[in-house]
Amino acid sequence: MSKPVICIGAALVDELFHATDQLLLATTNDATVTKTAGGVSRNIAHQLALLNVPVQLISVVGNDSDGDWLKQVSTAAGVQLDATITKDGLSGKYTGVLNVDGSLFTAFLTNAANHLITPEHLAKHIDLLRTASYLLADANISVSTAEWLLTFSKETGIPFVLEPVSVPPARKFKTADLHGLHLITPNEDELPVICSEKAFFTQQQVEELLVQRGIQNIWLHNGKHGSALYNKEKSITLHAPTIEVVDCTGAGDGSLSGYLLGRHLGRADMDCLKLAHTLSAEILQVNGAIATHLNQEKLLQLVNKYYPD
Repeated sequence: MSKPVICIGAALVDELFHATDQLLLATTNDATVTKTAGGVSRNIAHQLALLNVPVQLISVVGNDSDGDWLKQVSTAAGVQLDATITKDGLSGKYTGVLNVDGSLFTAFLTNAANHLITPEHLAKHIDLLRTASYLLADANISVSTAEWLLTFSKETGIPFVLEPVSVPPARKFKTADLHGLHLITPNEDELPVICSEKAFFTQQQVEELLVQRGIQNIWLHNGKHGSALYNKEKSITLHAPTIEVVDCTGAGDGSLSGYLLGRHLGRADMDCLKLAHTLSAEILQVNGAIATHLNQEKLLQLVNKYYPD
């Protein structure tokens, strides 16, 4: 059996309120609501499992009905939960308010307990971690846990990927020791907050992370403008497909899932980016953070739809 991708970080209930008209402040707004399983690392693990990539999730859920539901949804998709923590109390919840066009107006994160994913917990499951093909963590984990994972990555040669998630959790890593990190995946808002104030322009920020901070690869997401993958040897860019957005939730998670599928299949950088953008485009056109309508074969076929030769 292939080695699993091990995803470490958030598992949440996503409750999304979709405005049916332009949002107004300090008054009642009409909306529809959807409830799905979410959390960055959980989303990536779920999507990878649907794409026939072996995957383990190390996360935290409560011992409530939501926690039971999150575990059931994840295992039904094929995600293994051997080192996931079940804590006393409520499961974490992400409550998002979406504009009419599907873009995010604001969001709230409650009852997340990612501080329980400690170096001590990971050390108890070190034999499991040694089986990984890739280690992926979202920035909801603590800096100390990420630094422990990076040390483990350098000792074992297992590539470690850090997903910044959003500006507040990304900011924690502004001064963290990230030397030797295989890949970090910021968007245009997250990149500046993990860099010093001296690096003002995008190229300066990329060079700071590559040269001064010692990160091996930077994958910069620029929304509808596409993305760029940088390392010391080269940079490559790829435009994003033009689509009608239904729901922006999980598009970045899906993009990283597509990229990791490409790595799992031994694809080159550009092919990985095409898979990433294709999966992200599909997720943007459905409600929720997971493209449940896709398997690996269908996704591979769809690349030619968005990126015809």
